[in-house]
Amino acid sequence: MWPGAWSGRSQRWRGSAVSVVTGFGVGADLRAMASLLAAYCTSLSQARHFGVTSGQKSFTTSPRVPINSNESVTIEGPEDWHRDCTKAHLMRYHFSGIAGAGMAPLACLVRSRGHEVQGSDRSLDQGKNRDVATRLRSAGIAILPHDGSAITREIGRFVHSTAVEASTPEMQAAARLGLTRIPRPALLAEVVNAGQPSVAIAGTSGKSTITGMVAWLMRETGRAATVVGGAALVGEGTSGCFLPGPEDGPVIAEACESDGTLVGYQPALGLIHNVSRDHGELPALRAQFATFAASCSTLLVNARCPEAAAIGRTLNAGTYGAVGGTDAVLEVLGLGAERAAGLLRCRSGDLKLDIPMPGLHNLENGAAAALISLELGLDPLMIGTMLARFPGVARRFERVGVTASGIRVVDDYAHNGEKLRAAITTAQAGASRVLAVFQPHGFGPARFLRPELRELLPGLLRRQDRFCFAEIFYAGGTVAKDISSRALADDSGCAYAADHAKVRAWVVREARPGDTVLIMGARDPELPRLAREVFTALS
Repeated sequence: MWPGAWSGRSQRWRGSAVSVVTGFGVGADLRAMASLLAAYCTSLSQARHFGVTSGQKSFTTSPRVPINSNESVTIEGPEDWHRDCTKAHLMRYHFSGIAGAGMAPLACLVRSRGHEVQGSDRSLDQGKNRDVATRLRSAGIAILPHDGSAITREIGRFVHSTAVEASTPEMQAAARLGLTRIPRPALLAEVVNAGQPSVAIAGTSGKSTITGMVAWLMRETGRAATVVGGAALVGEGTSGCFLPGPEDGPVIAEACESDGTLVGYQPALGLIHNVSRDHGELPALRAQFATFAASCSTLLVNARCPEAAAIGRTLNAGTYGAVGGTDAVLEVLGLGAERAAGLLRCRSGDLKLDIPMPGLHNLENGAAAALISLELGLDPLMIGTMLARFPGVARRFERVGVTASGIRVVDDYAHNGEKLRAAITTAQAGASRVLAVFQPHGFGPARFLRPELRELLPGLLRRQDRFCFAEIFYAGGTVAKDISSRALADDSGCAYAADHAKVRAWVVREARPGDTVLIMGARDPELPRLAREVFTALS
């Protein structure tokens, strides 16, 4: 048998119901609320991880390890907020910051289970993320102004992105009304932990692609499962990945470390793909991932990542990767400009992988997705066949097009050192010359990345390659605007572009036949448009 190659502990959650699920889209059939209500019953347990406060009385305990900032994630509201899980009626949810990559699919999940859902977002008020708004409305979710006027006592649960500041009108209105305020990761952990089984996919890089691959495999093989991820498949919008499934079936989700909330997950199967400096320094990240690992009934780690391997050794975790001595060895057969091929050797047999995405990192992503799918009982032959047809994930080395002169334009979400390295080295493998554009996704991230980029770029770029820093993306809110991309460019002798128009002009001026142009950055919803405009200008 392929399933259960790692540990007998995983056998207890075999045999979930199977039915055909069609459509990733947010217009899914409405489901009963049983699973989500069951998930709510874990809320009091989750409070011990997230730090829950209620009115004047606190029933919080500190997280088992420090999270990666001085801030704790809190759930605030009436003292009986956790008792809502026993009420036999549906409730109204409000999602503040609903256009976010993690918020939109979670809102769709709650709506698919019968709850009334509304939401707002500063970007939607500004006319941005229109595709996301369209998809949310098609799911029956009301989009309202982000000015506090939508916050009423009829709201049963107020879910907010951790990027939404406490000083915003919505957060203040929710506080005045005494509404239950739940950070997005806390609600996601509730839903995941109630899965039968629950699967959490973690790592500083690759988790969105792995989650997308698992969702693709579940959908294309007809396996009923709920999947929630931060990146949509290519051609299926930009509002994250959401696959609706039965309330008593598997729940697979991307578990993000960015806000320190990995400690809230208690999955039957957890995966740590890698751990690197991102969102915080390594000591804090190590502690957070270690706590997550200890909460997994079964744990898989990528042994090619030293940090993940070290965590796994302390817990006798199952191992995989393109290194020897692992439980599942990934043999690299070929890394081309468009695809990556390998052979995954497990204890139960060999599985050929033909991934229609370039780079060793994407081959490893495919191996991780295959192992999760095997643990969930999918047929190995179907896994190999369907992964070869995987359409890719939006903004993960997504090819925008190739001009008549052979210039390839690629859109990528890279926003930290390791992601930049992966994107650029992958582009270099398929092109004699690379023009790379990077837009930092905030002033804090730019300050955090500056010393790393100063060391990374000189050794990463070839003599013929070119690199341009676009001005820092400002999403709004209260921030110290005390750094510019010009300073980052000066550090490494790179080009600087003050806006997207100047990025286009720089690329058109520098590009030569056969080049690969990389447009990289996170958070800015206009970056995909910029990549398309660059391609049009070059064409």
